[in-house]
Amino acid sequence: MKFPSFAYGFYERKLQRSLAPDRIPHHVGVMVDGNRRWAKLAGAPTRHGHQAGADKILEFLGWCRELGVEMVTLYMLSTDNMNRSAEEIEQLLDIIGNTLDRLGETRKVRVQPVGALDLLPEHLASKVTELAERTSCIEGLHVNVAVGYGGRREIVDAVKELLLQADSEGSTLTEVAENLSVGQISEYLYTRGQPDPDLVIRTSGEQRLSGFLMWQSAYSEFYFCEALWPDFRRVDFLRALRDYGRRQRRFGC
Repeated sequence: MKFPSFAYGFYERKLQRSLAPDRIPHHVGVMVDGNRRWAKLAGAPTRHGHQAGADKILEFLGWCRELGVEMVTLYMLSTDNMNRSAEEIEQLLDIIGNTLDRLGETRKVRVQPVGALDLLPEHLASKVTELAERTSCIEGLHVNVAVGYGGRREIVDAVKELLLQADSEGSTLTEVAENLSVGQISEYLYTRGQPDPDLVIRTSGEQRLSGFLMWQSAYSEFYFCEALWPDFRRVDFLRALRDYGRRQRRFGC
């Protein structure tokens, strides 16, 4: 048993040494997928899977700080997820609330909500808003918490806000249409002012976006991992970073 453990540690250290500091992604988006399947395979209640996933988030953010990643966006609760059973949603919201508390207690991350907070219960929306205010001056890892998030909803909300702003300024619809640009819409996204994700990771073996950062990920690099999120290891993350570092980003050119 000792040899596999030693070999694993050696391989992990070798992987980390292979990473060039200037090739570490600035912004990593993560689709934390597979919690329910993990619970099912373990013969445990669904809640246990979501809790294991929440615990992994705290561990993952520690890896990001160690390796020099500066911004992370976590896909924690999509608008589609909110169509699940009332019991599971209640459990999810409770676990998310506790996870936010734990993030705040670290005093090492700056938290920002990304999503339609009006879809959340008032107590959770207030908690994430208060946490964002309380951590706004922290100069550590910037963590976007995507809750009540849907990529299509984000774009619709951005266009609505843009039109309402233009109307309040007395612009006509024709003027808005003539001047509309990609840059303008970007200024009204939930992530306004932030760099787009360099790398998007999805666990559980699924290979689709599921509405995650649809606008922002136009030129992101994608990495799909077979591991279910609670089983995602540091070595899996290092492999993702190694793979990213080997790619030549062209941005459509």
